[in-house]
Amino acid sequence: MLPTVLIADDHPLFRDALKQAIKPVLQEHKTVEASNLAEAREWMQQGDISLLLLDLHMSDSHGFVGLIEFRQEFPSVPIIVVSASEEPEIIARAIEFGASGFIPKSSSLEQMSSAIDAIMQGDIWTPDHIDLDNVNFDKEQSETNQKLKQLTGAQLKVLHAVVRGLLNKQIAHELGITEATVKAHLTAIFRKLDVINRTQAVMVAQGLDIERAMLDVD
Repeated sequence: MLPTVLIADDHPLFRDALKQAIKPVLQEHKTVEASNLAEAREWMQQGDISLLLLDLHMSDSHGFVGLIEFRQEFPSVPIIVVSASEEPEIIARAIEFGASGFIPKSSSLEQMSSAIDAIMQGDIWTPDHIDLDNVNFDKEQSETNQKLKQLTGAQLKVLHAVVRGLLNKQIAHELGITEATVKAHLTAIFRKLDVINRTQAVMVAQGLDIERAMLDVD
């Protein structure tokens, strides 16, 4: 069976660029596309994705939510983050959250191809100017990262909905689960994040948003 590459990005022109970058690396492959996180989730759940190229900014996802969710639910699938953000702190956090590589959207096609090739060989790839060993998070941010990594895919979906201001009934309807299941997920989320209510959980979850993350760094 041909390897299947999923490109999840909300810009059609950039999806086309990524398809061109893949060709020299995987001459025989199948490419499928998603323009938002929900579509990407549908493709991933079909179970035959060999590589995921994931934009951090799409209409229904901003930041690391999708990356952590897919890393938890599909641990064997390499995930390459593609993003217009090039700050060392963002790249380092993406790797910490489980990305196999980080390709800035400013990269040339040749650089993208080299990155994809290295990652398919099992390497971790970041731009040459990024030294992950010299990117330091403060203690609080490191602890927050570890807490967020404990959440399951289902719990991340619930947390994402809470951040968007949805009530339990609305979350249940959107995710196709019962309100009792939503409450059970919230209880587990509060415990893992070491918080006692929704407001505190939202404050922790704000660390998944790139813009807020950079404000915290500044």
